[in-house]
Amino acid sequence: MTNERRIDADAPAASMARRLADWAVALRPADIPERQRRLAGLRVIDTLGLILAGCRTPAATAVYDFAAAAGGRAEATLVGGRARVPAAMAALAHGTAAHCRDFDDTFPDSVVHPGSVVVPVALALGEASDAPLDRVAAAIVVGYEVAARLGAAAGRGFHARGFHATSVVGPLAAAVTAARLLGLDGERLASAFGLAGSMSGGLLEFAAEGTWSKWLHPGWAAQGGITAAALAARGFRGPGTVLEGRFGLYRSFLGGETPVAALADGLGTLWKGEGALFKHYPCAHVVQPYVDAVLALGAAHGVAAADVDSVRCGIAAWAVPIVCEPRARKIAPANDMEAIASLPYQLAAALVDGGVDLDTLSPRRLARAPVRALAARVTHVVDPALGRGFDGTLEISLADGTVHRAPAASAPPDPARVVAKFRANAGAALSGAALARIEALTEPPWEGGVRDLLGALR
Repeated sequence: MTNERRIDADAPAASMARRLADWAVALRPADIPERQRRLAGLRVIDTLGLILAGCRTPAATAVYDFAAAAGGRAEATLVGGRARVPAAMAALAHGTAAHCRDFDDTFPDSVVHPGSVVVPVALALGEASDAPLDRVAAAIVVGYEVAARLGAAAGRGFHARGFHATSVVGPLAAAVTAARLLGLDGERLASAFGLAGSMSGGLLEFAAEGTWSKWLHPGWAAQGGITAAALAARGFRGPGTVLEGRFGLYRSFLGGETPVAALADGLGTLWKGEGALFKHYPCAHVVQPYVDAVLALGAAHGVAAADVDSVRCGIAAWAVPIVCEPRARKIAPANDMEAIASLPYQLAAALVDGGVDLDTLSPRRLARAPVRALAARVTHVVDPALGRGFDGTLEISLADGTVHRAPAASAPPDPARVVAKFRANAGAALSGAALARIEALTEPPWEGGVRDLLGALR
């Protein structure tokens, strides 16, 4: 399907899906601000590192094996492996691997993880067509923008009703990313949105047993979005009222009215997609500011874990069930899933080890008595002044009576920190030349296409 890059004034553009679609297909790379292009490069660097860090885990290995065994056209390479598989299957595998350490970026207002959905779609379809990197970057920017706006309209509403927001919003963000690379026009992208809405879902029940369905959600969303866009490209029709309709996304998942009229406000001038925060530790994102704060206090005041009498965290009420309760399992997590979502364990490990990294999730680290003993002295108190973001407060009391206090605040994007994280995640798998090739994405304009870029990983 040829993308004519125009908005048809006579087309039925009343639906919100069509308004988003018309903007998404008309946007030219030249219209994208330099800041957004730079962020797109960092998103690719971050996600590739996460894929390489996660692809050997049992969950990702199962999905990689599934993708390789499914057969089909050899369009895209499984990063960290040798097989070439259909683009949709590569997106499934990479989205799962990128999320399976819960190390991917997050929108604080909706807790949607866009990178593990959008970037795998852009890389898979970009490799299949050998798209130039600037075209891939534009698709990523558009995917993030749609994910940000769809998630913000619901806030924490999806989670409150037991749905994983990433797997509700994700298929639509994946569909618009795919549409940019498949060349859909506005009418067919609106249909792709409609089809992707029927692929939305994803339950939070994984938390009950620490099981792996959470890791699958971004990969499934990525695969679903590619499928929706590919079907729409062939004329398969989806409901244009997928967002505001009586049985649309918001009414069906949230059970009431959701203000969708503002979803398209400021498109092209107000870039909400840049609000996704990078993650620097493998933990629930609400935990990250507290880890930063406890490490900063430890470094500034020479705090040793053995000297800590107690740690007290001021936290927003919405976050308590996620990272503080049930308390017994947060103090002594039984598996990596429980450790990722434990504020007491993560802070205790940070104090004992002087940092948090992927090894913090290993069975050997989880079972340590000193960490569990310190975790039992990490408590929380609900602070009604805290809003919907990830910020909080931290207080460390020492055995000698000294008290250190600090805000737990989200940090702005730091390219050097993202690159250092990439090196930590990918360094064991890549040569120095390969690392440098990927890290060059911090400085657009970029040379070459996706095949050249991914070829550096082999």
